[in-house]
Amino acid sequence: MDLDETMLVCEEAMDKAEEYLKSELRGVRTGRASTALVEFIKVDYYGSPTELRQLALINVPEPTQILIKPFDASCTKEIGKAIEASGLGLNPMVEAKQIRLNLPSLSGERRTQLIHSVKHMGEQAKVTMRNARRDANKHIDQAGKDKSNHLSEDAVDSAKDDVQKLLKKYEAKVDELISAKSKEVQAV
Repeated sequence: MDLDETMLVCEEAMDKAEEYLKSELRGVRTGRASTALVEFIKVDYYGSPTELRQLALINVPEPTQILIKPFDASCTKEIGKAIEASGLGLNPMVEAKQIRLNLPSLSGERRTQLIHSVKHMGEQAKVTMRNARRDANKHIDQAGKDKSNHLSEDAVDSAKDDVQKLLKKYEAKVDELISAKSKEVQAV
């Protein structure tokens, strides 16, 4: 693997970690209702775990309420059970053919817990990115030791510097995401 390909693989891994973090942060509860809070909940639908967004229409009629209208009314109870089991602390009100979720305002203690959780997610993303850096540096070292590549020590050092700059860039993006989500959770 040449240096350009190594950089590309490293950048792809860091980009995937950033995208995963973004998707995880969408599911973190804030003061306002959001469909992202529940759309990835797995529901036992005829024996197979299925995401809620595939089973129902989810919308936000009010800032503190989520309305779920299943496409198949027979799975309403299963959706209610899955929401209760999700650990979000929400109590679904199962009506005839729909489920209504009222989001109570967050307590100060719960906001602190959510911010801690958000920071932990950010740290996990950074660890993934650092692992990508480590792997890239291993490939660069191997390429430097391989006589057929004719790489100088300066080229190897320069490539490692480029990987480090890439890591710093992505870590800054993670810090931005975490900061923005923390402010969103703190907003009343």
